[in-house]
Amino acid sequence: MADDASFPAALKTTTVSRRGLLKTGAVGGGGFFVAFGLNANGALAAGASPMELNAYIRIMPDGDITILGKNPEIGQGIKTSLPMIIAEELDADWSKVRIETAPTNQAKYGQQWAGGSLATPQNYDPLRRVGAAARQMMVEAAALTWKVPAGECVASMSAVSHKGKKLTYGQLAEKAASIPAPDLKTVTLKDPKTFKIIGKSVRGIDSPKVIRGEPIFGIDVTRPGMVYATFTQCPVPGGKVKSVKFDDILKMPGVQKAFVVEGGANPRFIQNGLASGVAVVADSWWRAKKARDALQIEWDEGPYADQSSAKFQAQADAASKTAGEQVRKDGDADAALGSAAKVLEAAYSYPFLTHAQLEPQNCTAEFKDGKLEIWAPTQFPEQGRGMLAAALGLKPTDITIHMTRAGGGFGRRLMNDWMVQAAYIAKETGKPVKLLWAREDDIAHDYYRPGGFHYFKAGLDKDGKLVAWKNHFVTYGDKGKPQFAADLSEYELPARLIPNITLEQTVMPLGVSTGPMRAPGSNALAFAHQSFIDELAHAAGKDPLQFQLDLLGEPRLVKSPKPDSLGRDVFDTARMRGVLQLAAEMSGWGKTQLPARTGMGIACYYSHSGYFAEVVRASVSEAGQVKAEKVWVAGDVGNQIINPTGAMNQVQGACIDGVGQALGLKITLDKGRVEQTNFHQYPLIRMPAAPEVEVVFRKTDHPPTGLGEPALPPVIPALCNAVFAATGKRVRSMPIDATLLKA
Repeated sequence: MADDASFPAALKTTTVSRRGLLKTGAVGGGGFFVAFGLNANGALAAGASPMELNAYIRIMPDGDITILGKNPEIGQGIKTSLPMIIAEELDADWSKVRIETAPTNQAKYGQQWAGGSLATPQNYDPLRRVGAAARQMMVEAAALTWKVPAGECVASMSAVSHKGKKLTYGQLAEKAASIPAPDLKTVTLKDPKTFKIIGKSVRGIDSPKVIRGEPIFGIDVTRPGMVYATFTQCPVPGGKVKSVKFDDILKMPGVQKAFVVEGGANPRFIQNGLASGVAVVADSWWRAKKARDALQIEWDEGPYADQSSAKFQAQADAASKTAGEQVRKDGDADAALGSAAKVLEAAYSYPFLTHAQLEPQNCTAEFKDGKLEIWAPTQFPEQGRGMLAAALGLKPTDITIHMTRAGGGFGRRLMNDWMVQAAYIAKETGKPVKLLWAREDDIAHDYYRPGGFHYFKAGLDKDGKLVAWKNHFVTYGDKGKPQFAADLSEYELPARLIPNITLEQTVMPLGVSTGPMRAPGSNALAFAHQSFIDELAHAAGKDPLQFQLDLLGEPRLVKSPKPDSLGRDVFDTARMRGVLQLAAEMSGWGKTQLPARTGMGIACYYSHSGYFAEVVRASVSEAGQVKAEKVWVAGDVGNQIINPTGAMNQVQGACIDGVGQALGLKITLDKGRVEQTNFHQYPLIRMPAAPEVEVVFRKTDHPPTGLGEPALPPVIPALCNAVFAATGKRVRSMPIDATLLKA
């Protein structure tokens, strides 16, 4: 159970308030708009200090309804699902709904970002209330028209009816605009049993455009007079340009400008800035890249040029033999280990990973008359605005950011370093500039999923019960503090489930930057912890499913006295038991006779407020090649799935993503730089290797939560546990090494 404790404050889960303000009015042509304010945390703005309001719903006389989607669309389907919430309570005819991306303006729309699987929990109640308020106004407009009580009128499918009479929302729009807006706290929400849109599968609003290849992504943006740019950074993070020669490349066809960007210190997540490098500008990207490839740059590689993956392993092994900084201590683990009937020790490790989103980093920037305009596939435009203002010496109000659809993100596009580069080059060039990274740039200058090393020791009593647990986690950081997503939470299971536990942490200096990757922290920690728990189950002579259920104990809420902004201080064992039992039932756990060198593994995990258990069936060839054949997924994300099609897409994608990571992905360092350069050395999973994924959601009486991340963490340990069941050999390091699994 993990989310990153260092998650920036601006990104942490917030409590959604039901208090709010609503504004309505007429638009040109006799239409109607509904507007509401969200505060910076995504909650409805309180009346005491209202925000500037902006329209979210437009209803035109012809019946067309436009609903704005406020958050970035990175493939998670939020551009479709958030408007579905409004449309449901509005009682709109979905076939008449159009969706537009909202302008980027946090003062008007509240938080506009994609990350942490928070879009649904932050917006579900507020957006329902906005739709309900608009529906109420349509009903009142019809009641006034017919001079009947509003309680006798019924709204449905973009129309209001009364005893055989019917008026469409389009016909009612002008009158509705003159009706005082209701208090959002008092509007009547629909009974979920009557939902017609929420809970029904809806095609992604942009899917036809994606299939047709229409220009909706950041990489597709063009501007009049636009030129193209590349940006070369030192292969060792934190390095600076020592010298460079431009004479030859400035003679190359199409090259217009080349210059050194001095930059600042090694960029870090929220505090990151402009890295040192060399910009090349040309009339086409290919010409800019050819000129960039011909550059002769001498680098001052800085203090991290001696770092390597091999040295990190040696440092971690040495560090594990001494005490680390204490993260958690309950009871007396050493004493319990001393009296345990059986003691197990194991070392687990996993590498750095790069995000490898298919659309490379890109940004189009135009600087004119002291103002900056940006078109970018960013996950966090407002954080980018602050970076741009600082780097270029501008007022935030002089910066306009247009969110484009992103071709994947997985957390990488939260950082916006490439946005700052594009803006700086545009200002220096005096023309609209499109900066496009090559794939080699993406891999060499990512904010990587951090690697880590776990040194476990655990004790079982004579009945096979887990009574003691120690973990010395060796990780990466700066000045003794873990880097982003590289820490070990005090809430990491089995913490709070057993009486004697000690968690320690040692930090090794690191040059490369780390950042969030789909289920930050959890996607790595789950592998180590759930794999070792499976080891303990077998050592205890127990079925792994039963061992997990015994560890969870009776259904209860496990709380911690110290509040945690990511919700980790409250853990519901009943919900986790529920998904474990459901996954076992789905897969026929313990009831299936499997062929030789085929096995099933089970794992569970809690992250981003989602409870997931997964069973993997995998086969291992005589040569040691692993094939994940099928994954059964049981998830509990509350009482409502907004768009089942989108939900299935997210869970299936997460499982395939995790399997791909386990089967062959790693980033290694040598001489301070990343050794991998492109997909031939970082092979993403291909269709023949993708498992079948069966998903069932267990609905429980809890508010709905997000889905983009929590399904990924359990699939990796479930796969590794299946490999053990098939071969009797443990996988204790990522990615899976086929040479160790040969018959």
